[in-house]
Amino acid sequence: MMQRLYKAILTLCALFFSALSVAIDAPDVPVASDLQADGQLADARRLPIMLMFSAIDCGYCELLEEEFLRPMLLGGEYEDRIIMRKIVLDDGSRLKDFSGQRRDATALSDQYRVFVTPTILFVNAEGRELTARMLGINTPELFGGYLDDCIETALLKLRSPETTQLPLTCLADRQEGNP
Repeated sequence: MMQRLYKAILTLCALFFSALSVAIDAPDVPVASDLQADGQLADARRLPIMLMFSAIDCGYCELLEEEFLRPMLLGGEYEDRIIMRKIVLDDGSRLKDFSGQRRDATALSDQYRVFVTPTILFVNAEGRELTARMLGINTPELFGGYLDDCIETALLKLRSPETTQLPLTCLADRQEGNP
């Protein structure tokens, strides 16, 4: 009995430290500094760009990064599906937009009419939205599936000109209560 308990405790400790090392080693979401260059990369690789609008003291932004975005970067399976960038709205940062103009991050959020953090946009190489934006996180248990659906929809719309058969939004069924 004690031997089983000892093994269980060792297993739990190993899992804890393994998860801790993954969290520590997970790369940060790249902060956008030159969207024009990101757009050129997206165009060359035929990938959509995911723009995550964030704020410094936003708990939901931290949850989004820690639970979803950083693990996506760590795993590497999204490298051929999406280019991921973060735009922090309240740190006074400036960046080059898709047309090459330097501007405040808040001016870019105004252009896209982003008023809530976190907000995720899926855009093409010119910065035009490809599919529905994701506002906040209301159901963390389902969020990963919603995120994958939006990434796949954006990728299909970008690579297939005949995507008029696709729903207008990747979240259409979800918003109507269908799983």
